[in-house]
Amino acid sequence: MLRIAILQYPVLWADKEGNLRLVEQRIRRLRSKADIALLPEMFSTGFCTERPELAEYNDGMTLQRLQRLSNSSGVAIVGSFIAREDVTTCLNEREQVQTLLYNRGFMVRPNDTPLFVDKRHLYAHGGEDRFFTPGDKPVIWEYMGVKIRLLICYDVRFPVWARNRSGSDYDLLLVVANWPEARVQYFDALLVARAIENQCYIAAVNPVGDDGMGIHYNGHSVAYDTWLHRLAELKDNESGTRIATFDIEALHHFRSVMPQWKDADPFTLHS
Repeated sequence: MLRIAILQYPVLWADKEGNLRLVEQRIRRLRSKADIALLPEMFSTGFCTERPELAEYNDGMTLQRLQRLSNSSGVAIVGSFIAREDVTTCLNEREQVQTLLYNRGFMVRPNDTPLFVDKRHLYAHGGEDRFFTPGDKPVIWEYMGVKIRLLICYDVRFPVWARNRSGSDYDLLLVVANWPEARVQYFDALLVARAIENQCYIAAVNPVGDDGMGIHYNGHSVAYDTWLHRLAELKDNESGTRIATFDIEALHHFRSVMPQWKDADPFTLHS
C-alpha cells in the first residue's frame, strides 16, 4: 500500500517564504498518515515566468527546507520549482558561463538524496518556452517498492512522452499542475486517458485561487485507480488535503489478467 496526500490550496505569487511556511504547516500534519505529499507545479512561486531572480540551485534554500521537513515528518515531498544550472562553454578559447533555467520536478525523500526530472513540454502560449530549457529524458523513480513517473502540467497532454511501454515501466503516475479554470475540462479528461492507456494509478494536484496575472485556478485534484475509481478528490475551488491509498499488488494482478501493453504500437522517441 502507498498513501498519497494531495494538497490543493492557493499558491502565493512570487512569495517563497510564504509558500514554504504554508507547505510546512500542511505536511507536519501528515506525519504517520501519508507516505508522499503532492504539491502544485512551481509550488514556491506560482507560475512565474520571466522572473530569473526566483531560480535556485538544487541545493538552494527551498530544497534544504523541504529536506528538513521530509526528514522530520517522514513524508516524501513531490512538486516542482524554478531551478538554475550554470553551464561552462568554451568559445574562441575563452570560457563562458551560461545560466539555464528549468521547471524542475523533484522528490525529496526522508533522510535520502532528492530525485529530479525536468518538464519536457513547455507551454508556449504562456511564454514558458522563452524562459525554461526543456527536459529531454523520461525518468522513473522507485520509492517504497513502487515505480513512479512524474509529469509536470502540460506534459500530461502528450501520450507518447507518458507511455508505459513495457506495461511495468511504472505503477504510479503523479501530475503536478497549474491548470487554469478556463481549460480545466481538458485536465479532467487527460488524467483519465493517461490512467487508462498506461494501466496505472494516477494522482494529480492543481491549485485554487487567483495568481499574480489574474488567472483563476479551481483545483480538480484527484486520484484514480486503474478501474477509474476515484480514491480521493477535492471539490471545485476547495482548499484542503485528501489522502489516496493505492494497492500496488492489485494493480499488478490487473495487468497480469489484462496485459494490454502487449498490443501497443512500437515507437522510437527522439530528442
